This record gives sequence, structure tokens and C-alpha cells, in this order.
Amino acid sequence: MATIGKYCKAYSLKKLREFTQWTECIKNTRKEKKEVSGNEVEVNRELTDDDFLYLQENYVVTDGIFKDENIIFDNVTPQWKEFCHNTLAFEIPVYERVQVQASANQDNSNSRQQQFLKGR
Repeated sequence: MATIGKYCKAYSLKKLREFTQWTECIKNTRKEKKEVSGNEVEVNRELTDDDFLYLQENYVVTDGIFKDENIIFDNVTPQWKEFCHNTLAFEIPVYERVQVQASANQDNSNSRQQQFLKGR
């Protein structure tokens, strides 16, 4: 089963190709349906500079939002991480926990709902 990470960000392939050690595993691109000799077949899509790929939280680049499928680039080195931070401005956000307190209306609504359920 495919895994969605906590964070990924889309970048144009043109921008990703600026990394001097960039390589692409084109056999892992998503499949597209095409008609060949009257038959519908699935083929790997061809990547162009205008396509967007996803930089995952683990610095792997995928052709889709799942962090463990369609992996196009996985040569995660200190140089790659530096490129991601300095050139792509890639930063994983830090989310702070927010505590939400129930309003008086919600408390009354919950009480009414519990009374309704007891009466059933």
C-alpha cells in the first residue's frame, strides 16, 4: 500500500535538473494509457522540463504524492540537501499543536445529544 508522507512540495523538473548530480530513473515514472495499433496500453510517461515532481520530506523525488512509489531520484547526499535548502528553498514546516476549547454552545449541544441518545 502506498504511503503518503507528512510533507512534500512540487517543483518543476527544469528546476530540479539544475542540480549538477541530478539523475532520473525514468522507468519509475507514472504510467499513462496510450493507444498503440488500435490497442490501449500503459506506458511510462515521458518527462519534460515543464512536468512537476514531488520533493518528499526524506529528500527523495517522486512522480506523484506517495513517498514510496514512482521514485525518480533517491541519491540523497549532503550536496543534494544543500541544493534543496539553498536553491529550492525547501523547508519542512514545523507545526505547533493548537488546543481548541469547546465553546458553551458545543458543550450544550453535546449534553443534548447525550440526553437524546439515553432516551432511545
